[in-house]
This record gives sequence, C-alpha cells and structure tokens, in this order.
Amino acid sequence: MEKKPRGAGDGQGGGEASGSVGGGLVDILPEALLVEVVGRVGLEAACSAAASCRALRGAAGAALSSVESLDLSAFTPTNTIANRILAGNGKLRNLTVNCSLLNDSAVAAIAKESLRELSLLKCSSFSPYLFVVIGERCTNLRSITLEMANLSGSEHFVICRKSIAHMFKGCDYLENLSLKFPLLAPGSVDFDSLVPVMPSTIKVLLLMPIANWQAKKLFPISSSLKTPFSDSLESLSLVLDIITDELVTFITGSLSNLLELCLEDNPGSEADLDNDLTNIGLQALGLCQNLTHLSLTRGKQGCSSTFRRVNDFGLLMLAEGCKQLQTIRLGGFSKVRDAGYAALLHSCKDLRKFEVSTASCLSDLTCLDLDEAATKITEVRLLSCGLLTSETAISLSSCTNLEVLDLSGCRSIADSGLSSISQLSKLTLLDLAGADITDAGLSALGNGSCPISSLCLRSCRRITNNGIASLLLGSGTINKTLAAFDVGNVPRISGRAVTLIAKNCERISSLCLRNCVLITDPCLETLGLDRHGSGKSTLRMLDLSYCTRLSRNFLRLFDPLVDLPLFRGLRWLGVGKNVLERRGGSPTVAEILERKPGLTICGSNCEMGCRNQCHPDVRTL
Repeated sequence: MEKKPRGAGDGQGGGEASGSVGGGLVDILPEALLVEVVGRVGLEAACSAAASCRALRGAAGAALSSVESLDLSAFTPTNTIANRILAGNGKLRNLTVNCSLLNDSAVAAIAKESLRELSLLKCSSFSPYLFVVIGERCTNLRSITLEMANLSGSEHFVICRKSIAHMFKGCDYLENLSLKFPLLAPGSVDFDSLVPVMPSTIKVLLLMPIANWQAKKLFPISSSLKTPFSDSLESLSLVLDIITDELVTFITGSLSNLLELCLEDNPGSEADLDNDLTNIGLQALGLCQNLTHLSLTRGKQGCSSTFRRVNDFGLLMLAEGCKQLQTIRLGGFSKVRDAGYAALLHSCKDLRKFEVSTASCLSDLTCLDLDEAATKITEVRLLSCGLLTSETAISLSSCTNLEVLDLSGCRSIADSGLSSISQLSKLTLLDLAGADITDAGLSALGNGSCPISSLCLRSCRRITNNGIASLLLGSGTINKTLAAFDVGNVPRISGRAVTLIAKNCERISSLCLRNCVLITDPCLETLGLDRHGSGKSTLRMLDLSYCTRLSRNFLRLFDPLVDLPLFRGLRWLGVGKNVLERRGGSPTVAEILERKPGLTICGSNCEMGCRNQCHPDVRTL
C-alpha cells in the first residue's frame, strides 16, 4: 500500500484540503461562537476538528486555554504534547495525567497555581524537582494523587522524601492525599518521616504499600502521639502486607471521625494464626458506628491466603455495630457462611453497594428474601463464589434499582439467571466471566430491557457467533448502549462475531478479543472502519493478546500513513508478548508509535488500558 505524507488524512497533522472545504462556512462565524462550540465537544473532538479545519485551530487553542477540568489519563502524552495542551491555561482546576513519558520538561506546564485537584499517574522519569515545584506553585491544592513507578532503592527515596516534605509545606489547604509506590514492597517506603509533616487539614488519606508495623506507628492509640490529622481524617485507605486485630484496634481507637475505611493486604502465604485478623478485629470495627464505607480484602495478585479466623460471629458483631454502612466490600473470608453475609444485608438499611469475593461458603441463601434492601441496592459484586447458581441471579432481579451486577467467576450461573437479569431496566454493567451460559441466554439478554453499556462474557466457552448475533440483533437496545465488550477466551468467537460488533454497536469504544484464536487480519479491517458517520472508528481500546492467527504484519492495520487509515481514534492496543516475539514484521511497533503519538501499545499482557498496572516502558516495550 502506498504511503501518504505524514498528517494526510490521519487526524495527526495538516489536512489543508479539509481545512479549505470547511473554511468557507466556518470562517464567517464569530470567534467567540467557535470557542463556545469547541469548548463543549470535549478535548478529543476539539483536537480532531482543529486538525481538519484551519478555522477551528484558533478556537481549539482558546478553548483549551480556558478549560477548568482535564483528564489526560487515557493516553500517554509526550512532553511536547503535554506542554502544547497545558500551556497558557490559567484557569485549570482539575488535572489528571498519565506521566509514563513525561519528565521534568513538563513540570512547569503541569504545576499551575490555579489547580485544586492534581493526579499524576505512572510517574517514571520525574526527579524530586517535581515535588519542589508543586509545593511552590500549587499552594491552593485540595487533592493530590502521586503514583510513582520509578523509585528503587532507599537512597533515591531519601532524596524524594525531602522534596515531598517540602511540597507539603506549600500545600496548606490539602484535604485529599494519595501516595502510591506500586512497584515497591511494604516497609520499603519511609512513611514514618512523611506523616509528621503532612498538613493537619488532611481528610482523605491513601498509602500504598505500607507495612503493618509502620501503620501501627502512624495511628497510635495514645493521644500524646497522635498524628497532625488524627482529628480531621474521615477516610483511610491502606495497602498492607497483613491486616491484624492490633492494627484495626489502633485505627479505630485513634481516628474518632472515621467514615470510610479500606484495608487491603496480600501476605503471599498463609498468615500466622496468632497474628491475623479475627472476630476481635471485627468487633473493634463494630464500635465505629459512623462508618459508611468499609472494605476489607485479602487474596489479590494470586495470593491463596484467607482470613481463616473470622466466621459468622465476627460479621454478626460488625452488622450490629455498623448499621450506617452504605458500601461493603469483603474479600477472602473463607470461613464466613450465609448467616454472616445476610446479617449485613438486612442490618444496613442504607446499603447501596455490596461486594464479596472468594467466599467459598457463600451460597444462594445469602440473597434470599432481601425485602427492604432490594429497593436501595444499586451495585452487587459476587466474585468467584463457587456455590452460587442461577437462583442468586433470580433473587437479585428483585433489586429494581440495580445498576451494576458482577458475577464473574461464578461458574454455575446459567441461562435461567440471565432471563431474570434481562428485565433490570437500570442495569448498565454486567460481568458474567466464566458463567455457564449459552446462546439462548444471550438471546434473552438481547431481547431484554437492560441499557447495558459494559458487558463481560470472558471465558463463557459455550457461546458462539450465533449468540453474539442474537444479543446484538434482538428487540432490545443493547446494540445502541454497549460501549465496552469483553469476549476474550471464547474459543468459537471468529471474524463473523467481530463483524457483527463492528456493524451493530454504535458506541463501542472498548473491545477485548484476547485469546480468541480464530481472529484474523481481515475481520480487524472491518472493525477499524468508520461505520457510523463520525469520521473515525469509535473504538478507543482493543485487546488482541494471544490472538495467534494474526499475521506477522498485522500492525499495518494501525498505520496512519496508508491510503485508508483504520482505527483512527484508537488510544490503547494490547498485543501480548507472543505477538511481539515474531521477527520480520512490518511496520514495527516503534514505527507505529512514531507515526501515531496518541497511541499506547502494550506488550505486557495487561488487562484493558493497563489498569492497575504501573510499568513505565509501556510504549517502548
């Protein structure tokens, strides 16, 4: 295929012809009106319009200079792109940035005096200079999230620690603080030296990772040793090596105004029975009668350890004390049975969100006779609960306000459950990963009334292309509402299903096809075409990991310099290590990234969008 000059028709550059076509009509409009229009359509649409019409370029620049909230986390901007987007904006109040490719050259553009909320994610190349500048310029910050991916070794952290302390001195109004070091082990970050210099105004605090012994030092029961923010803290989130009774007692004893508590651990092996969370810790939590949100989870990242010393009695005491809970999230309670979980559902009259994961003793009895709770619950997640069957799905169909239902890993959910779920008129997210459903169940869902925008059918190995057809061509509206679709690891999904998705899903923006071994290059061409009149594909994220039948040169489909560019709006592409290991492909990953700077290509087999993953080399592989 013959290449065009850079920027011709790919939305990346000039496009003089397009500009001249629109110029005759657009140039006569008042600039103020153009700025108003561009400002309302969003960042991506504004940039696309500016690329295709010269008359809109000035308006787009003016709109960006006055925007107050900006989220740049969906792609990885370079220093040049970040500076162009942020330069000249003196009104920006809320900013979120994926910093994988940024270094100190972008600090001046990021650190604005007008900022109230700042989130810097996946930081990998910043020096301590970043913290110094934020402390000097962003004196009005109310919220800051720092996710550092590059700290390794105590010497490096000592330097950053001093700079972070300097930052705190300049942020006198800080209320929300999140410090994340996801690549380090608990205990390797010296939070002890940071907490004493944190502003006393802190209301929301997240620290990860932190060791149990560190956390106990930060939240002592003795009033003479309390931290500066003990009386103001309302929300606490800690990612630990282990959760124990003693730690829970320290937290509940020192934080009198706590409303939200989130504790997550990953011991790596079975915890010592004498140094673990027991019913005593749950009893201490029951004394926090003002708690509205509670999360206690163990077992992520492949950990097989569970809370073996907590049983129904512990949850009964928790339910008796914390009746104001609106959100409950429990994971790894292997000894708790239906009585404990049901007690929470019936005691917490204002419960809105209920999540339980890896609960080997939870059965269909938990959700029977929900009564009053059924009218208020909007989100239910029951993950990897092996005893659940379709009876639970039928019981949950009485929750008429349910918006989110996640039954992933519940392998006995069958078609009869799907028939009941399909009548939930407010359901927008449904996850059935690993369920025992067939094409008949998808037909019921396709003819139902659910306005589902996110649907996961991963590892539902009995469904076929015919089921996808029934889902998308039924009498319901799911083909108009579906935006995120996961059919990964479904062996009989082929190009026909992909074509059906491309032609019928008007809003599809995220599609997972990982480990669909029948996927080939031609069906991807269909997927990448604009079929809905927007000028480019609606697809923003695409996962092709382990699609082994793709050709060696399949990356040509993502080349913006071909005659008919495909996937023009794509921001994230998962290809997997197995695809990248093939030799001799053309174009290469490096060439695609150079030609399409707004695209992230991940070869680390991450989940969609590399969520919860922090690897700074995501684009260079």
